[in-house]
Amino acid sequence: MRKMALAGIILAIIVIVLGAYTRLTDAGLGCPDWPGCYGHYKVPAGLEHINAAELAFPERPLEPQKAWNEMIHRYFASALGLLILVIFVMSLVKRAYHRPIKLPFFLLCLVIFQGMLGMWTVTLNLLPIVVMGHLLGGFAVLSCLFLLYLRLLPYRIPGGDQQMRRLGKFALIGIAILIGQIALGGWTSANYAALACTEMPICESNWYQRLDFIGAFSLPDADNYEYGVHNYAQRMTMHIVHRAGALVTFIYLCWLATRIYAVASSSLLKNIASIMIIVLGAQVILGVSNVVFSLPVAVAVMHNAVAATLLQILVLLSYTLYRKT
Repeated sequence: MRKMALAGIILAIIVIVLGAYTRLTDAGLGCPDWPGCYGHYKVPAGLEHINAAELAFPERPLEPQKAWNEMIHRYFASALGLLILVIFVMSLVKRAYHRPIKLPFFLLCLVIFQGMLGMWTVTLNLLPIVVMGHLLGGFAVLSCLFLLYLRLLPYRIPGGDQQMRRLGKFALIGIAILIGQIALGGWTSANYAALACTEMPICESNWYQRLDFIGAFSLPDADNYEYGVHNYAQRMTMHIVHRAGALVTFIYLCWLATRIYAVASSSLLKNIASIMIIVLGAQVILGVSNVVFSLPVAVAVMHNAVAATLLQILVLLSYTLYRKT
């Protein structure tokens, strides 16, 4: 089961990256139906099939590149769901004292709900709260798979440092702060507000006079949320809040990493803290690059991938701090 959990981690990372790429290439509605694409389980090809597809969905002319982006993401997501189902079945069939059952069951429920969010993303025309939830769901699946992998390892704190275990609550707070920041990023992206501010360090002059927190975090009624429905002031507010959240996250995680590095007697914990600082720095550089270079797709996708990596480092840190000898 350990190898299957590792395969699941790899698949989940691929799904997160493909999901980000699909969103950033405006391909979230590349296929206007679900789970297929214009009534097929692959992108229609050939003049006859294309004409039939466009006749069935006249409001959404077929764009093959966007449709393939969406379907490839769905193929990998489906493979991940099947793998998690197999993991759950194995946890029932090959029961042992060191093999968890509750976590695989929770994973199965989570990936089913994630599939429903994927469906609602299409059927509700990119409703921002659903798009953000879909992003968080992907990160949750990855984190649970990584936790399952750790649970299947003979993993202990070298030396059993009980003093370090008291820092575990601060690592959990770090996870909560990071998840909040990821949610803000997801909300900003889902509302096409990533380029609402193109100046550093905050926004253009007089930005504080245009803040609209209520409007920024509301859901206006619309038939279609593609390309966003909020006005500029609301999108600017989303972007500024996301930047403020990034600052809070950076300061807290830097403090946490330096604190652990300073007091840990275990080289493992020192290494985790060092890696966290490096990854955190890379994430800040990617975030700034998104603004300076006007959201290059490769940089924005990496921004998502590094956020997922940072979350797994915090999961590893928390698990290491709480794990008994």
